[in-house]
Amino acid sequence: MTKTVWNVDTIHSEIGFSIKHMMISKAKGRFNSFNGKIEADLDQFTDANIQFTIDVNSIDTRNKDRDDHLRSADFFNVENYPTATFTSTDIQKKSDNQYEVIGDLTLRGTTKTVTLDVIVAGQSKDPMSGNMVAGFSGETTISRKDFGLTWNTAIETGGVLLGDDVKISFEIEAHKQA
Repeated sequence: MTKTVWNVDTIHSEIGFSIKHMMISKAKGRFNSFNGKIEADLDQFTDANIQFTIDVNSIDTRNKDRDDHLRSADFFNVENYPTATFTSTDIQKKSDNQYEVIGDLTLRGTTKTVTLDVIVAGQSKDPMSGNMVAGFSGETTISRKDFGLTWNTAIETGGVLLGDDVKISFEIEAHKQA
């Protein structure tokens, strides 16, 4: 089987996250600038090579003050660590179109192995360009403390402002490279 290069269409893709806030709700955000490439035969996805780079400065929680704080040394320290990267190292098939994608996530200068639950949604021909397009969805949960994101503060009613677990989710549309 021949591998095809699929380039992520960032206009039709999203990388988002959520974290427990004040122990009672969730704060959500996304990254507006990223790029990625999937080299795969979609019928043999376990042999795929996947690479993503996220411009961490593009964080967007719909609150400028919070975004600026997240960019600071208290959190992502974008001055010293402007990007986050993911590179797949292994892929295991779970069912027809569901996979565990294991890889190295580098965030704030720390690299850890993470497992993404990924659905390969299939492929279709784009009626505008005539090009083949593939869809992928997935998620994982990481400990922010594993990546040196330890800032927190106590809240008056007990507990802390931010939880440790960060749920990362993504919807990816990728175009077959000509």
